[in-house]
Amino acid sequence: MSAQLLMIEDDTRLAQMVGEYLAQSGFGFTHAADAHTGLARLQDPTSGVLPDLVILDLMLPDLDGLEVCRRIRALPGETAQTPVLMLTAKGDPMDRIIGLELGADDYLPKPFEPRELLARIRAILRRRTEGAAPSLKLLRFGSLEIDRDARSVTVNGQPCDLTSYQFDLLITLAERAGRVLTRDQIMEAVRGRELEAFDRSIDVHMGRIRAAIESDAKNPKRILTVRGVGYVFAKQQD
Repeated sequence: MSAQLLMIEDDTRLAQMVGEYLAQSGFGFTHAADAHTGLARLQDPTSGVLPDLVILDLMLPDLDGLEVCRRIRALPGETAQTPVLMLTAKGDPMDRIIGLELGADDYLPKPFEPRELLARIRAILRRRTEGAAPSLKLLRFGSLEIDRDARSVTVNGQPCDLTSYQFDLLITLAERAGRVLTRDQIMEAVRGRELEAFDRSIDVHMGRIRAAIESDAKNPKRILTVRGVGYVFAKQQD
């Protein structure tokens, strides 16, 4: 079955163009012209096939896109983990940062090329569905356990709330425990492209991951910052 996409976008003309393009690439596509309609479709299975990914515009007539992202992450069950690709105003990095802090998996500035949107969607879905080698299914670091097949993380048996993209960032570091990775190396490994100039998305996501897995996010013991270089995942942990 093809992946189902939900676009929450008040520009009907843009949504129609995007929908036709993505349909040609084999995706199922549904459009909601406002935030409340989009959220209703996410919460009501009878409204159609639940989406595998949400394309979310930042500027909506009834609710701010950031608030919509926050509400998606607060939905019950697996629906809260639905990947979100946020469409942001060109040249406004603060909106991107806030969106990532709220749990968006990726962002794309407007105006955008449909081919780039397609590439971003495929990358997000690929990260979500790629299987892991049996020998690497479960990674343990003290009280921290990372289950690659289930795409879940626990600390002392308690689940940690991470987005799909944050899970992939954590896996990238954990697989290379003890090795210092630059921000560019991390971005290339996870997203498949080099870090944009002044792109703080990695740092924002690292802060979210630390808040989820560290006992004290301000004094991390698992994901350490190497000043001027990047990050390293500690081999020895409690």
